[in-house]
Amino acid sequence: MLMALDRIAVLCILVCPVFLLHGRAVADVLMVLTSLCFLARSAITRDWAWLRTGWVIVAAVWWLWLLACSVRGGLMQAVVAVRFLVFVAAAEHWVLRIPWRRAWLARITAIAALYIALQSLLQVVTGRNLQGYRRWGDGEITGPFEHPRAGAPFSRLLFPAVLPAMAWMNRWAGRALLVASVLVVVLIGQRMPLLLTGLGLFVTALLLPRLRAGVLAACVGAVLLVAASAVVVPPTFYRLVDKFSNQMEHFPDSPYGLIAMRAAAMIEAHPVTGLGFDGFRRDCAEPEYFRGWRGGDGGGANVCVQHPHNHYLQAAVESGFPGLILFCALVLAWLRPLAAGLWRDPAPLRVGLFVAALVQEWPIASSSDLLSMPLSGWFFLLLGLGLAESRAYMTARTVRGV
Repeated sequence: MLMALDRIAVLCILVCPVFLLHGRAVADVLMVLTSLCFLARSAITRDWAWLRTGWVIVAAVWWLWLLACSVRGGLMQAVVAVRFLVFVAAAEHWVLRIPWRRAWLARITAIAALYIALQSLLQVVTGRNLQGYRRWGDGEITGPFEHPRAGAPFSRLLFPAVLPAMAWMNRWAGRALLVASVLVVVLIGQRMPLLLTGLGLFVTALLLPRLRAGVLAACVGAVLLVAASAVVVPPTFYRLVDKFSNQMEHFPDSPYGLIAMRAAAMIEAHPVTGLGFDGFRRDCAEPEYFRGWRGGDGGGANVCVQHPHNHYLQAAVESGFPGLILFCALVLAWLRPLAAGLWRDPAPLRVGLFVAALVQEWPIASSSDLLSMPLSGWFFLLLGLGLAESRAYMTARTVRGV
């Protein structure tokens, strides 16, 4: 029985990246199945030691508080949200404890990054991807997808895919790979993934001094490509420079500014318990929350979307300031083990996985819904791999008596 559970869970995790690319519903099922296998194994072996892990305790408190806040709405959605947390625990404490499994998952996610990059370049050159889809309305590259959502997963997959490859390539080939990867992010034409990639490059240069020349070359190449796009690819220049600078200059009146103010009004009205899971979508059109930065109705119901486009605003809207504090504590509880030992022993894969988690939960950013597939799936998959790698590193240090 235990062997069957193990084989099912390994298969689910290793094929999950394929369905995160094409088949998000199947990927969700695979993550649920992995979680159920883990719980079944824990019950059979009576091994619940993983519940004493620091981040698991914080996650449990955050989730229970979210449940309490969701009694008046979104309760069932809040209940099933625990599947992602159990999945990460399963990856760290069970499925990915064996080195070859971690190595294969790292390779498969790297292939997924390469697939997004090649599809994006194909669309740049020919105007269509393999599925026949063209650029999006504002000129964004959609990569292998119908809609413009290639930038976010690629910016997360880039670092754990490229940094280990650079470690075994010669100096110039490694630098060329990093430059090419960053240029793909520029060509995709999505602003937030490009900015978060810049953050990732900064952290990479900080932790991996030997790669600083490559990081500098990638930054210079990105700047030159953005400048050249004004002539070569005007839609990309418009989105990355003109539209972005205009939105920042008039942020209070931009869609993002109006959404942020709507979220602030909701938080002010419900500072302790929030509005429950998915509360922003449910109550966004309520007139009591219509407020602009300079007065007025803040755009009324016209600004309503599914979520407030920021994980920290979302946490506060759904579960008040206590939920926000708990969510911040959870993010730190994840980042702490991911960062363990990186200053002294910055293994490229572990650095890449730390960067992927950091850019996903960077507070000053526009983001997708915290638990929406497929981006959340990529995050929790990479997080599970990162925590498993960190646990293996710390165990090895303990054995060596370091």
